[in-house]
Amino acid sequence: GNLGLVATEISNEISYAIKKERWYLNMKVKDCMCQDVCSCTPETTIENCAKIMSEKHVGCVPVCNTNQEIVGLVTDRDLILRCIACDKDAKQTPVSDVMTTNICSCTPNDEIEDAENKMAKLQIRRIPVIDNKKVIGIITVGDLTKNNKVSNQSVCNTLESICKTDRNNAQ
Repeated sequence: GNLGLVATEISNEISYAIKKERWYLNMKVKDCMCQDVCSCTPETTIENCAKIMSEKHVGCVPVCNTNQEIVGLVTDRDLILRCIACDKDAKQTPVSDVMTTNICSCTPNDEIEDAENKMAKLQIRRIPVIDNKKVIGIITVGDLTKNNKVSNQSVCNTLESICKTDRNNAQ
């Protein structure tokens, strides 16, 4: 009686876990990314970029040229370390002076697992999603945590790798 019921429960749990993991393995970036992306131009002032971040409640803004192709990325950390800490005038300084130009990106059809691996390896929390050289979204660690189809263990491992201190992120 009870033993058979317990065995069935365990079997159902294992079956669910396997299905969840299979779904995760086939999940694409487009299934998890945020599509509501605000960008700025290289000429946008740091002050205006900070206002975009504040108004949209985001921690990074892609920097795009006139063809809407990504040329950089500005994070809240960039504003603090490359502007405020260096006594630059936020009202006058363009974001091109402080933006990150070595951008890691992914495509909408990349596997979620590949995006997570990039985040972990490069210790970054946000990756712009590019299609035909244009920004169509951003995938963040937050997007992964909110998606119940993404394995909790996988997100924890990614976050642990991002948070490890080494020479790359200690600067």
